[in-house]
Amino acid sequence: MARIAVLRANAVGDFIFTLPALDALRAAYPDAEITLLGAPWHARFLTGRPGPVDDVVVVPPLPGIRTADAGEQAPSLPEFQEAVRARRYDVAVQLHGGGRNSNPFVLGLGARLAIGLRAPDAPALDRWVRYDYYQPEVFRYLEVVGLIGASPVGWRPRLELTEQDLMESKAVAGVPAGPRVALHPGASDTRRRWPARRFSEVGDALAEAGAEVIVTGTPPEREVVEEVVGQMRRPARALVGGLSLGGLAALYAGCAAVVSNDTGPLHLAEAVDTPTVGIYWIGNLINCAPPERTRHLPMISWTIHCPECGLDCTRDLYPARDGATPCEHRVSFVADVPSVEVRDAALELLGRAAVQS
Repeated sequence: MARIAVLRANAVGDFIFTLPALDALRAAYPDAEITLLGAPWHARFLTGRPGPVDDVVVVPPLPGIRTADAGEQAPSLPEFQEAVRARRYDVAVQLHGGGRNSNPFVLGLGARLAIGLRAPDAPALDRWVRYDYYQPEVFRYLEVVGLIGASPVGWRPRLELTEQDLMESKAVAGVPAGPRVALHPGASDTRRRWPARRFSEVGDALAEAGAEVIVTGTPPEREVVEEVVGQMRRPARALVGGLSLGGLAALYAGCAAVVSNDTGPLHLAEAVDTPTVGIYWIGNLINCAPPERTRHLPMISWTIHCPECGLDCTRDLYPARDGATPCEHRVSFVADVPSVEVRDAALELLGRAAVQS
């Protein structure tokens, strides 16, 4: 086990969920070279960062693996495979979904052993774990690395901050004079977005309780961030795209709480041990929410039928089963979560931070 390659080439939250599995691999094989087969953002974020990953190899854009970044120049699949095979990996680990697309990709890497997840429509690997959609992601990946004897050393994702992260956050956001709370009202999937006006209501309640409120977002989320800040009666600061991912992690690490939709920044906050109020659709709660309640208070939407067409979206994930057709509507599935519940949970975490300080 001198060289281990791990495929996980998607978004921020998806990577955060693999951290306990990567930590388990590092503990089981301390002298191995662990390579993440990832996306360009992984290379930018992880290069030189302390953690279980030694290096990142960017995989080419492929159907079911990842989409191309704007203006990206990438090698062809045969060129990529030739370069990776030259590395002579001992194990290739597939942590990238059910395997219909990712298992053939992993099998083409030339590793001595291929392990990972397998849905019914995916080819078999040398060793595999059955892929059922509704399973906590962290434990899913711990099961996979257990196939080569990597026992868990913990189940909480942990991300180590660097001095550069902390300096960047301080330079952009400053040092808070009192407790700071971040709101993150965006999400790439609009079905996971809680209404902006309700974030405004929660922000006002936190500001009235003495918190400095920062509303964060990516550049495509600028409109919803400005909507939240514009509807608040109390002062709040919009912070859109002004920080790198590491700087954003450091900003969250200095917060008393982060209130967010179920999206990458929420899981980033959890990985730096910041208390969170996450707003989840019930299906995503099963897969993505942290299980403990001392620091994290997930709010649950019980909506399972599309508000537009009425399709049972717990079955949307399996369009071939029973002839179901995937729902294409993107209206919010979490709008039924009451403002008062999110407000009270956020104030509870703010109060706990005050006691601890």
